[in-house]
Amino acid sequence: MPDDPSNPLIRARGLTKRFGEFTAVDSIDFDVAVGESFGFLGPNGAGKTSTMRMIGCTSPITGGTLEVMGMNPAVHGPQIRARLGVVPQQDTLDSELTVRENLAIYGRYFGLSRAEVGRRADELLEFAQLTERANDQVEPLSGGMKRRLTIARSLINEPTLLLLDEPTTGLDPQARHLLWDRLYRLKQRGVTLVLTTHYMDEAEQLCDRLVVMDKAKIVAEGSPRELIERYSTREVTELRFAPGIVETLDGRLDGIAQRVEHLPDRILLYADDGEAAAVAVNQRGLKPETVLVRRSSLEDVFLRLTGRSLIE
Repeated sequence: MPDDPSNPLIRARGLTKRFGEFTAVDSIDFDVAVGESFGFLGPNGAGKTSTMRMIGCTSPITGGTLEVMGMNPAVHGPQIRARLGVVPQQDTLDSELTVRENLAIYGRYFGLSRAEVGRRADELLEFAQLTERANDQVEPLSGGMKRRLTIARSLINEPTLLLLDEPTTGLDPQARHLLWDRLYRLKQRGVTLVLTTHYMDEAEQLCDRLVVMDKAKIVAEGSPRELIERYSTREVTELRFAPGIVETLDGRLDGIAQRVEHLPDRILLYADDGEAAAVAVNQRGLKPETVLVRRSSLEDVFLRLTGRSLIE
């Protein structure tokens, strides 16, 4: 069944998930367009993974409505799953098999012929930059290689929709950037991506649009740039003072910026002109140990919305 690009690929209204008395997802609304890269951003426990499991037809909804590819997960779960690729938080590879065997066995679950599985495995090994490791066992692979193999395995059925639950948690910066490149290439091919993350730089890199979740609710929605423009300023000036100095400031930063945020290790001045804010600090006789002027980020948005860091 072809997807109408004018209709959302995923549509949720009042979507709710409860576990007994605990509400994991509390009446949220969102749409995901065909070909979009859509993100759920939030701290651990915000409801991101519970939402993904409902989309992936592995957890029934408690309330509200959910449509995935125009179908009801409660009725058409097998049909939806046949067109899904799923990358879970933890790799579930068979460590005793080779890289290629992991792809081949997974392909057989979708009823693909051996010849078709072989063709797709070759393509995916190249895509994941694992061709030279095709006959190696999984166990000695690096974390980044295992993650790329997990993503390659999720693509064996040529899915319409790819769900990625915290795809780069625990990876080093080089491995993360390589994965971002692979996911960007998938989006260029027309695959719709839905991902959860608590890494703000990842959300900025990968998402066309995202929602920020906190305490089971959606607290903001938009593109990364829209959210930054709505909830922050153009620039941020970070000040670090010597121990004991912050307690003596007593309002001496008032009026310098549109907003002042006190963190345990630094003070953030939110202003459209960060350099001017830094000059004003100096003119008031304050001597921070370090001064950094940078553009606003999604981390600043989250601090504005929840008053705490994303990583708990």
